[in-house]
Amino acid sequence: LVLMGIEPTYPSAKYGYIIPRTEEQVSYVSTFKEKPDEITAAAYIAQGALWNGGVFAYKLKYVLDIARTLLDYTDYEDLYNRYETLTKISFDYAVVEKEPSIQVMRYHGKWKDLGTWNTLTEAMEDPIIGDGVMNDKCEDVHIVNELNVPVLAMGLSHVIISASPDGILVTDKQQSSYIKPYVDKFDQQIMFAEKSWGSYRVLDVDKESMTVKVTLNPGHRMNYHSHQHRNEVWTVVSGTGKTIVDGMEEAVAPGSVITLQAGCRHTVIADTELVLIEVQLGKEISREDKQKFPLEY
Repeated sequence: LVLMGIEPTYPSAKYGYIIPRTEEQVSYVSTFKEKPDEITAAAYIAQGALWNGGVFAYKLKYVLDIARTLLDYTDYEDLYNRYETLTKISFDYAVVEKEPSIQVMRYHGKWKDLGTWNTLTEAMEDPIIGDGVMNDKCEDVHIVNELNVPVLAMGLSHVIISASPDGILVTDKQQSSYIKPYVDKFDQQIMFAEKSWGSYRVLDVDKESMTVKVTLNPGHRMNYHSHQHRNEVWTVVSGTGKTIVDGMEEAVAPGSVITLQAGCRHTVIADTELVLIEVQLGKEISREDKQKFPLEY
């Protein structure tokens, strides 16, 4: 396992640190720690530490062997079906900190980590993305708005405002590096996600129903799947394509309504970009209530 080490310019608590054994271009690692406090970071830099750039090099067999050891899966299909149940942990924590033999390659060029809100705003060409307004009393303020409602900022300094379907963040720029432990405490329905086939946005959640806007990219489809504990009603808003329900194929267009009973196998295939409203109905609506099936198409 080889890491890319960045020559640090200041003691930051935002990055992991690598202490090489030697000053050579490629060296074995003496110590690796993920995101220490600033005092410890300064001590590491005094010992010749490098920032962990988050770039790893390894043979494919290495990471496959590690994955099988940590995840205990049999094949790709088994891993794919259990993916949502896996423990959420970074490669740094799960693998790098426990690896006994690591090398690091020094990098001396220009480098910037956009992994925090503060560093992201430094790279933004415009202080406002989306529907936002700020008055002339604002100083060093950035707005990132993914909602269809306006955001107004007045008299603020060194602040980031981010609004998305999953939540709203208002933070001092320096404090924005420390949001993770607070966000990790949130346990809520995912309101927006981008997938390989398109995206979905949750519009409404009630006790026994959930309404979702689904957008499929041209030529893409959902997995062929079923649900045991909920019914669904699809209404096509725009685009054309076809549905397959228990093996029966039907063309769909704007205004088409498809009723899906619990237990039926179903998918939708987009010819053009296809937008539909999906209403889920049932007493047990959850992401776990989904069984996937192969589809010969």
